[in-house]
Amino acid sequence: MDYNSLKAEVEQKTAQTLEVLQNEYAGLRTGRASVHLLDGVRVPVYGSEMPLNQVATVSTPDNQTLSVTVWDVSNAPAVEKAIRDSGLGLNPMTAGGVIRLNLPPLTEERRRELTKVSGKYAEEAKISMRNIRQDAMNKIKRAGTDKEISEDEQHRYEEDLQKVFDGRSAEVDAIAKQKETDIMSV
Repeated sequence: MDYNSLKAEVEQKTAQTLEVLQNEYAGLRTGRASVHLLDGVRVPVYGSEMPLNQVATVSTPDNQTLSVTVWDVSNAPAVEKAIRDSGLGLNPMTAGGVIRLNLPPLTEERRRELTKVSGKYAEEAKISMRNIRQDAMNKIKRAGTDKEISEDEQHRYEEDLQKVFDGRSAEVDAIAKQKETDIMSV
């Protein structure tokens, strides 16, 4: 058993889990406009569904407004409909190839709902990391059982991996706490 490759694999998988969490948080609305708010919107154009950022440019002229500049003006109605149907609660206003989205201020109730969603995303990330940890620990135990490594090595590897997971878990908690603070700040 090659412990270094196992540890590298674990670090890569946990880093990907953190990346997924941050991408999910980017699409979660806070009190300010963010160009990532529309990342999950898919637009039916050219015979297939494409991500919004492949048919338009999203910008934030101020912190309560999003501006979507559609590259092909004939796609503007499809983009507008996709934004309206996205479930984000946004009401697009179209002027030619430019779609403006005014973000209404979040109510206290909506902020609390978003905080719960934020917590759910963090918990999903932790569950994913626990699964990665369990898989890695099983590989180490199997190597110990098959006498590929000594008991001392097995114990040392398990402790070393646990430190990696503790660090990543702390990162998830920090990211989640920051997002919750962003959501609750007016």
